[in-house]
Amino acid sequence: MSTTNILQYESTIWATADLLRGSGIKESEWPSFMMPFFALVMIESRLVRMFDELKAEIGAEALADIHQEDLIELIQNKGQGYNKFIFEKNQTLKDICQNDKSFNIDFEAYLRGFDGETRDLLGVDATEGEKFLDIKGVIAKLNAKKVLLGYTQEWSSIDLKPFNNSEITTLEEHIKRRWADISAETAGEQYTPDDVIGLIAEIIASKIEDSDRLLKIYDCTCGGGNLLFGVEDRINAKVKRLTQTFGQDWNDALYALAKIESRFRIDSRIEHGNTLTDDKFYNDDFDVVIANPPYGVSWKGYQKDVENDKTQRFKFLPSISDGQLLFMQHLISKLSDRGMGVVVHNGSTLFSGDAGSAESNIRKWMLDIDIVEAVIQLPTDEFFNTGIYTYLWVLNKRKSGDRQDKVMLINASEKFKPLKKNKGSKRKEIDEASRLDIVETLARFVDNDYARVFDKEFFYFNKQGIMLTNVDEQSRSFASHLKDGKTSLKLAPIALDNGVRSLTEFTITNPPQPPLERGENVNANASSPFLRVIEGDLLAFYEQDIKPFIDSLDYKDQPLMVTTDKAIYSFDSDRETIIKQSGSKREELGCGKIVVKSAFKKATKTQAERIEITVELTPDYQKDYEIIPFHRDEVANREAIAAFMAKYITKPFEYLENVVGVEINFNKVFYKPEKLRSVEEILGEIASLDQELQELEKLIIDN
Repeated sequence: MSTTNILQYESTIWATADLLRGSGIKESEWPSFMMPFFALVMIESRLVRMFDELKAEIGAEALADIHQEDLIELIQNKGQGYNKFIFEKNQTLKDICQNDKSFNIDFEAYLRGFDGETRDLLGVDATEGEKFLDIKGVIAKLNAKKVLLGYTQEWSSIDLKPFNNSEITTLEEHIKRRWADISAETAGEQYTPDDVIGLIAEIIASKIEDSDRLLKIYDCTCGGGNLLFGVEDRINAKVKRLTQTFGQDWNDALYALAKIESRFRIDSRIEHGNTLTDDKFYNDDFDVVIANPPYGVSWKGYQKDVENDKTQRFKFLPSISDGQLLFMQHLISKLSDRGMGVVVHNGSTLFSGDAGSAESNIRKWMLDIDIVEAVIQLPTDEFFNTGIYTYLWVLNKRKSGDRQDKVMLINASEKFKPLKKNKGSKRKEIDEASRLDIVETLARFVDNDYARVFDKEFFYFNKQGIMLTNVDEQSRSFASHLKDGKTSLKLAPIALDNGVRSLTEFTITNPPQPPLERGENVNANASSPFLRVIEGDLLAFYEQDIKPFIDSLDYKDQPLMVTTDKAIYSFDSDRETIIKQSGSKREELGCGKIVVKSAFKKATKTQAERIEITVELTPDYQKDYEIIPFHRDEVANREAIAAFMAKYITKPFEYLENVVGVEINFNKVFYKPEKLRSVEEILGEIASLDQELQELEKLIIDN
């Protein structure tokens, strides 16, 4: 039976939603109604198929001679599930739907006739806690709408018995895709389309040889299993290798679907739970890891668990708003010594975070351990509920000698065919010819028109911190006027003037004050010529008047003048220097800053409540960073930094910390500048437009 034939059932299955629509059930709720019944039909068809195969294997006569209890044990030992109606009464869901009078009782008995695990996954007995597919709740809602029998009859007419596991998985992928498209699932969760699954499987299969050795395949965010089982089926079709699948997911319904699917596979284990906090396979490693983890989804809800993780799988913790790189680190920790993997991410994992950030450090760690073989940019509009670029990270712990310390970038953004009919946001698909071309490019590992190979250090960069000393036109800094060990020159102002307002009532000297009379607030010492008595609340006066004024002062943009008893200080913006005016003598002190601060001081035993204003002259230092290409050799790297500074930095500076970052920038590598039109072409177009305007103007005038 071909896969094409089974896909004819997609429209049949989707037609069951017509009854939901007619019952007033919102489209966004359809998946929750369809999932448990699809699972029910899938389970029944496979159990019936298994029973038919058992009959053929041991023969109808021999089967009739087997005692009922022995037969039950024989079926249960297969581990695919059990149902009393199917195996003991020889009745199916379709048979139960024939009698509308006894349907409700029979349907409940049919559901309770399943083995315990199947009942749990379907949610037959669910009351509190994990309900998985919650068929009990769905039945209650359908009963309330008085459509349970009709809805069940629709599903019972779908016969999947003629199809094998791989074919049913393909159908399931298509149905789950449409559910994902309408169900407004958790932000960032992306259903992996068939063509991307095909590309991932082709990449993996190209690196696997025929062998008797078991191939263990793992997906840490397996959802309903479409990626995990899809890759397994495609590998089995290309390579002679025994496979074993492992998956984990914490979405109740999707886990249940994957778990049900796994029971009808030769060797598969699916677990429920949060991979990042409760790894169900903590003692296992795998030959192949695959995943399409959620994009841009916060891990704040389990932040403490991740921070307290004892497995040492998380080398760095990325931004709490996006957990993609947590999953990446987890997957790398699960690889066997010769393991490889393909992981789907959006672009943020390539370049988010500056040098020294967790994201950059994770990328650096991945390149340091030389596990990244390639990164493949997929076309936009490839996924069903997002139009963004997505990327495949190809991981490999057994890179051949010529690939060690190298990374290939493949720009497959143009490797697609447009769909005849859009599927949600999906407008393109990577056709088979393009998939094979991409795989061949990766296998050859040489540059072509859409792929390039780099030494891994190409993606590293130095973020060199420096402290610049700004200077005036004569290359002078105020630092030359400071005594050794001093960072500033403190002034004792008796007046401040910014050209709009003058303050002459403040002093920074505070000798002991005479006792204050009740109701008086003094904000200067008694010996100051600028004594001022404030009636009322001095603190309020400070916060509402003085502090805002002081904070607004700008020595560069305002004609700020600081008067002391010996000189007047100001800043000449044109010459970028501090000016000291003593009588008729004008002195340029070099580039610097005039720092004015204010503070409110509470009364003490020796001093009154007061306002203090301080002024300091400091050199004009400026912290800056320079992004400089990285060299693997430490000496060469230092020389390159020094050469860069000598060429581009003209001001005095001191080196600060150098941080090595890593980013992978496809635009930088594959950027193609837009071809500019010639001047003649542009002038010709302008002349043509001008002629049109003249003709229009003439037409208006004539009318």
